[in-house]
Amino acid sequence: MSMLDLLRQGFVQNAFLAGTIIAVISGIVGYFVILRGQAFATETLSHVGFAGAAGAALIGINSLIGMIFLTVLTAIGMGTLGQRVKGRDIEVGMVLSFMLGLGVLFLSLYTQNATRAVNLLFGSILSVTREDVMLTLGSSVVVLIVLIILFRPLLFASLDPVAAEARGVPVQTLSILFLFVLALTVSQAVEVVGALLVFALLIVPAASAERFAIKPFSVLILSVVISLFSTWSGLLLSLVGHQPASFYIVAFTSLFYIISRLAPRFRIPGRYRELPHPSREV
Repeated sequence: MSMLDLLRQGFVQNAFLAGTIIAVISGIVGYFVILRGQAFATETLSHVGFAGAAGAALIGINSLIGMIFLTVLTAIGMGTLGQRVKGRDIEVGMVLSFMLGLGVLFLSLYTQNATRAVNLLFGSILSVTREDVMLTLGSSVVVLIVLIILFRPLLFASLDPVAAEARGVPVQTLSILFLFVLALTVSQAVEVVGALLVFALLIVPAASAERFAIKPFSVLILSVVISLFSTWSGLLLSLVGHQPASFYIVAFTSLFYIISRLAPRFRIPGRYRELPHPSREV
């Protein structure tokens, strides 16, 4: 079967549609994750999402719905606790381990085999359905709307939370809303690269872009481009080489980061434009 014939297949088209949507959202949200230093929160939500997806499969509903429900619930809790979560690495690590074990238990009760576990842990984008694509599109629209509304105050609070709070920006509320956005994004990214590799798609493209550019919009665009290129290339190579798409996607994002570390001289010049008073943006 030729590549053109493969691209006409419904499951391949679903994979590219879902991958494109998720890559764009991951590239945008990942930039704010880097600015806010919330990579650990991303890892936490990915483990929670794994348990949510496994629990959803056990009771017979769409795994993406289970992921979204549990990650959003956890994100709201994390945002409400705020600073009280800091300095509790042992407790948080125990919760992560428990969630991972809980997910494995759910899958054991559901199938008694490792297929579903592998798909959730390491991704299975070629198995997404049109229902998954529509759910992904719907949650992505919500994410984009929230980010567009909150972009300026969220950027200000991410760059300098102390100054933002002093100027009347509701930093705590923004933190909860952003974690809500992050939860939706993580739930989608698990479909592409799995719970254990979410970091590669959600963090690495933005981290690479930040080393090449300075202006927020330049970083955002470059992060989306890296994420899209890695996802599309990974999908195409998986069709040709018959290896998991998540492996190729992670390989490409890692390659971009290595290049960004070795070639800082190509950094796009620019500076942050002065932000308007946040009281006019909130």
